[in-house]
Amino acid sequence: MAGKVVTIAQQKGGAGKTTLCAHLAVALAEMGHKVAVVDTDPQESLAAWMRVRAAFNAGTSALTLRLAAGWRAGTEIDKAKREADLVLVDSPPHTEQTAMTAIREADLVVLPIQLSPMDLWATRPTLEMAKKARVPAMVVINRVSPRGKLNDQVLREIAKANYPTALTRLGARVIFAAAMQDGLGVTEAQGRGVAAEEIRQLAGEILEKLHMA
Repeated sequence: MAGKVVTIAQQKGGAGKTTLCAHLAVALAEMGHKVAVVDTDPQESLAAWMRVRAAFNAGTSALTLRLAAGWRAGTEIDKAKREADLVLVDSPPHTEQTAMTAIREADLVVLPIQLSPMDLWATRPTLEMAKKARVPAMVVINRVSPRGKLNDQVLREIAKANYPTALTRLGARVIFAAAMQDGLGVTEAQGRGVAAEEIRQLAGEILEKLHMA
């Protein structure tokens, strides 16, 4: 049976797609899934993290990587589906063809959004792409800073827009970036920490959406 595909997508750059993809991949592997990651972003940030991971023999979870920028995206995602039961795709920003291909290939689109007006405005086009492709979507509120007026305003706008939002929110925690620098997932770097628990909870929500829980 072909694996399920989760595409991490967001039109705006800097939303935390690659970081989220890496940490979710490790957490899902720790839950017993065979996980492949596909880097379709020409910047190859996810691939760079995997190279650090391999160079230092970091982490305890096995992941496979495919590079698939441009026209090869669909083919490489299909290959990954035959190798793993879960495929996580890191897509490029902006509404380019590669991102659209990654969304069409998905069983679920996950959209990280920071609590800023710019992220909010950028989310709608990506949700519309998923809707057009008839792929369910999940908005993940990411890098949540301590409570403030802007947070509350953007959260009200998200609720007003009726976006399909995950229950789990990810805090603005240094460990997310620090773990990446060492080639680790946050659940490997600080397994009993709050950040690790947030990622595990989000991974659980994703599995429920995919009917794999």
